[in-house]
Amino acid sequence: MADKSGKTTSSKRTVALKTRPGNGDVDAFLAGIEDEAKRADSQVLMDMMNRVTGRDAVMWGSSIIGFGTYTYTYADGRSAQWMVTGFSPRKTALTVYVMPGFSAYDRQLSRLGRYKTGKSCLYIKRLSDVDLDVLEAIVADAYRHMKENYPD
Repeated sequence: MADKSGKTTSSKRTVALKTRPGNGDVDAFLAGIEDEAKRADSQVLMDMMNRVTGRDAVMWGSSIIGFGTYTYTYADGRSAQWMVTGFSPRKTALTVYVMPGFSAYDRQLSRLGRYKTGKSCLYIKRLSDVDLDVLEAIVADAYRHMKENYPD
């Protein structure tokens, strides 16, 4: 496609998201969590996601810890990169990112414990509120699903 000056341009555009992977120090971020229980829960989540994904933790923006990346394309052809899974120790809850959403996880969610969901976010107040084996199974299955549908 040509622009007004006659130069050829690509019809594919990349979206510049505000939250991107960076060079933040994951360990320093975790050490800076004031709430001792949330800090401990965050360490458990980090270890579990590292084990499940085989990927190192990476800071995304200033408060999200992500594992792996994938590129998705919007209907208009624009593309963006995002983490395959991750979490954020937010003030009100631990937010676990389950990128395929929750429609395939009704059975597991019925056994998970206390939580809330958003489109791709699982909100957990404390890890003691949930069955960690069920949480790990959800994260592992979601990661597998994403890697099958968005290979590197």
